[in-house]
Amino acid sequence: MKRHVSIYFLILAGGLLAGCDTGQKLAATVSAPKIPAVMPPFRYHKLVEVSPGQDYDVVSWGRGSTKTGAFAILHSDSAAAKYVTTTGDLSGSIIDVFNTDMDLDGNPEIIIEAKGIDTNNYINVYAFEYTNGHAEKLDFPHLTKQQRQGYRGQDNFYVQDGKLMREFPLFDANAKPNGQKRQLEYGMRDNSLTVKQLSKDSTRVTPAINPAAKQAESKPKAKKHTTTTERKHKKKHHRRQSEE
Repeated sequence: MKRHVSIYFLILAGGLLAGCDTGQKLAATVSAPKIPAVMPPFRYHKLVEVSPGQDYDVVSWGRGSTKTGAFAILHSDSAAAKYVTTTGDLSGSIIDVFNTDMDLDGNPEIIIEAKGIDTNNYINVYAFEYTNGHAEKLDFPHLTKQQRQGYRGQDNFYVQDGKLMREFPLFDANAKPNGQKRQLEYGMRDNSLTVKQLSKDSTRVTPAINPAAKQAESKPKAKKHTTTTERKHKKKHHRRQSEE
């Protein structure tokens, strides 16, 4: 009898352990639904903390199209309990947001980098300077004709020593990379953005060579007949002297 009781308890204990193990497995497999980082209609969000109590939330939103939309900069001044919203139309999609103070006046610049959809404008930049809670829009300098030589997008923006930097590879006339990069540095002067080139690359892109033109250049040029004409004149002059 004792032997049967012992076997019964062993079977019961084994069943309880198996049940616990199955429950643990089920609990491990059940996962909560993933919450999107940004809920529609919003597409992008980044928090920029300039200083304690001075926060800038940058968002973009829009339904029905991924090529256009709108952006907003939500400035929260926690100490003064002031909240300012700056909005604008957005072309493309936001890639990154930068915080600078390029003129060291204590007023932050919020710079939005967006990837454009137009093949002639690979990057769209939206820049604002905040002074006492008021946002002033800054005109971002366009690339000059010289700076656009060899440009085909692929920009890389970053902040270095408080300045906004921009780099992009250069391409030849056949749309092939030539191994060079152009580096630009942006600054602030009189509440306006400035730009200067730092790299010493050649801004002249070598034009594509036409094979027919190359063969024409390799052919020897025809000699002029000035020497022959001079010789004829000399012979005539010599004949007149002999006749005299």
